[in-house]
Order: sequence, then structure tokens, then C-alpha cells
Amino acid sequence: MTKPSYTPETTALLVIDLLNDFMADDGKLNGQIGHMIKKLDLVKQLQRLTDGARERNLKVSFAPHGVDEHSFDDVKHILPRFQFGIDNQVFWKGTYGAQFFPPLRPKADDIVLAHHRGFDSFFGTDLGEQLTRHGIEKLVLAGFTSATCVEGTGRHALEAGYHVTFVNDAVGDFTEQAHRAALDVAYPTFGHESLTVAEFLSSIDA
Repeated sequence: MTKPSYTPETTALLVIDLLNDFMADDGKLNGQIGHMIKKLDLVKQLQRLTDGARERNLKVSFAPHGVDEHSFDDVKHILPRFQFGIDNQVFWKGTYGAQFFPPLRPKADDIVLAHHRGFDSFFGTDLGEQLTRHGIEKLVLAGFTSATCVEGTGRHALEAGYHVTFVNDAVGDFTEQAHRAALDVAYPTFGHESLTVAEFLSSIDA
């Protein structure tokens, strides 16, 4: 098997939903996902990934979830999971929960995308425009959750013609079952590569 290769000129790292409602101890969803964050050591893993990408001059982009009372005005059949978010103001724009988790906040040269309302970080955001503007051909994905926003964004990227890589030890989900389904079934199906943080960073051309 040929070892994957990534160049700073054509590769971007996209980290999804590194937000307080997931990652902070007092976040609205932390009680449901916090055990997986700790089990997978995701704060440390995501720090290694983002810092390593910056050191190698890759573009690092942040895709934040964010909704308000009008986010689904055009949707007749709202997914119950999204309705729960509206009812409980999860990732509510302008609030603490929708802010970036302090240890993983974007740096000065990072790109912060427009809020996405659902699982696909392309839909309704400037992600596609940013990738085109910077000449990106290979998109590398990490963050939350393994089987929803990370997977959903990867599926869109694949259909749009990008080379897709999932960083399989820098993603997390609410349950082990959902997490394993993403790693074992979805990522090999919808990604060109599924790599660890160490494998990915070692594959970036100097």
C-alpha cells in the first residue's frame, strides 16, 4: 500500500465542533459525551493534531455548530435531535455553549467558518468557498461527533471531489457503538484514508 502524502499547499485540516457544550465540564452535552472525551483523551489528541498541523504550515479551519430560533424556519420536518437542540438552546449562537473550548480555540492564522446547523459543515456555510480560495484538494477531518458531523462532512467532501482523510483517534461520539460504527464502517467507505494523529502528521511533506 502506498503511504499517503499531504502538502501544505493543497491540504487543509478541518476540526468540527470543538465547543463548550461538548467539551467543557459544564457544557450542556458534556454529561452525555464527557466519558468518551476522557476515555479517548481527546483534548490532548486534538491539541497534538492542531498544533502539529500549524507547525507544518497546513491551513487549520474550525467548523462550529450554531443555531438560533430561526435556524430551521425553512425545514418542515425537523430531525428530533435538532429539535432537542432548539428546545434546550444547545450550541445557541452568542452563548457560552457555542463558544470554542478554551484549550482548543482557533489561533490568529486559522480560519473560522460560518455556523452549520446540521451534520454537514458544507451546507449553508463558506467551507466550499474557503477550500476553493486556498486551492485545497485534500480535506482532513477531526472533532465531533464521529458518526454525525465528521462523517456527514466527509461524505459531502467525497461527493464534491476532495480527497478525504479521517483522523480516527481525534474524533469522538456519545457512545462506543456509534464511535466504532464510524471508524469501522463509515470511514473506510467514505474516506480515502483513516489515519491516527501520528500517521497523519508524519505524512505531511516538509
